Amino acid sequence: MTSQSAATLRSRYVAQASSDLEENHRRQQELAEQLKMLKQEEALLTDIITLAKQYEGFADASRLPEQVHEEPVAEKAKRAPAKAASRRSPSAKVTAKGKSHQPLLGDLLADLLGQYGEPRLAKELRDELLEKHPDRNPTPQVVRNTLESLVAKGRIRRHKQQRSVMYTLA
Repeated sequence: MTSQSAATLRSRYVAQASSDLEENHRRQQELAEQLKMLKQEEALLTDIITLAKQYEGFADASRLPEQVHEEPVAEKAKRAPAKAASRRSPSAKVTAKGKSHQPLLGDLLADLLGQYGEPRLAKELRDELLEKHPDRNPTPQVVRNTLESLVAKGRIRRHKQQRSVMYTLA
């Protein structure tokens, strides 16, 4: 084997290893994002279970959340732990009776996607959401997580074009 052929072979190995390393980093990032979403989902499910256990003894549905405590909602909010409050969206406005009157973010995003025949970027959907619903201000990550949740449920489809991820209604 000549020194020139050895150098050529070595450069091929280096190029392949570099390509494999780049792919490995991309996959690690993808998995880290999926893990983050799963941890958020875990926190939400834990909250749901906690609430369900808190109200499991109530047979009369008319006495559920809004009438269980005689304490005003504002007082409850002051005593709520900061950790639990940080997981909730600031846009989830709740009335005095404890009922949310805003549509879910996923429903709003699906409605926006339904208006277009072509795939849309998460950034475009967020911008349009902010324009049409100024009272809602989800972060770009929350919008992406919500869209990925809709993909997992089969309500929308994900399309990858080079490094861009786009979404359409299923």
